Amino acid sequence: MKTLITKILKSAPSFAPLALRIPIGIILIAHGSQKLFGWFGGYGLEGTGQWMTSIGLTPGYLMALMAGSSEFFGGLLLLLGLLTRPTALILSFTMILAIFSVHIGNGLFLANNGYEFGLALLAATASLAVSGAGKLSLDNLLASRIK
Repeated sequence: MKTLITKILKSAPSFAPLALRIPIGIILIAHGSQKLFGWFGGYGLEGTGQWMTSIGLTPGYLMALMAGSSEFFGGLLLLLGLLTRPTALILSFTMILAIFSVHIGNGLFLANNGYEFGLALLAATASLAVSGAGKLSLDNLLASRIK
């Protein structure tokens, strides 16, 4: 069990994942807070839930809660570099759902509400799922103490 936890937490001592974790974490926290709390011009759980119901994602409130929570709390965990691999995997799945349930029919470009932004977030989170948190992360700190 200790070995599995260490494998999940340990990553190469590189700054490259940090360069992804910070901006992606901030972006996801902001988008999640729009869905959950109505911050930054968002509609909160009620409004987001109604919209999700209107596009066929039901129950809308629960879908808004799950999407908003994965983005907000997942972004926070990425920012801290805590449980980075499993968090990034969940966020990758969230981005796949967003791309195929909302954006794919609009083409690639963001200007047309396309999947361009979701694809960029998917690439970043998939990369973090593979690489781990890198230097300056709580994951590496915990892994060094588990030994």
